Amino acid sequence: MFLFRRSAPRLSVDEARRRTGGDRPEGVLLDVREKPEWKAGHAPGAVHAPLTGLVAGAALPRAAQGRPLVVICRSGHRSQQAAKLLAARGADVVDVKGGMNAWAAAGYPVVGERGGSGSIA
Repeated sequence: MFLFRRSAPRLSVDEARRRTGGDRPEGVLLDVREKPEWKAGHAPGAVHAPLTGLVAGAALPRAAQGRPLVVICRSGHRSQQAAKLLAARGADVVDVKGGMNAWAAAGYPVVGERGGSGSIA
């Protein structure tokens, strides 16, 4: 007998950008990569909350609290874990298929720690 856990819905990078960009975003792009990865490059406007902190019980950053969350990591694996964890906490959450690798491959901007061009680490 197999037990299946319902996983959080997954979005393409195009849908993630649509939901989290513009003047009136529907949700917050939550990057759950670790600090060195975040510093190397992240999506403009994203909010940082490392998965290790969330697993340890850390609260979401203020900008993400009470908002729909679109969770992203480098490839999509950690974001799935984070989405399950946050859904169990009652969050309205989806994750991004392919993560920041897919984001950059789609030609979407990536900024570094100081706001200039960044890279995916």
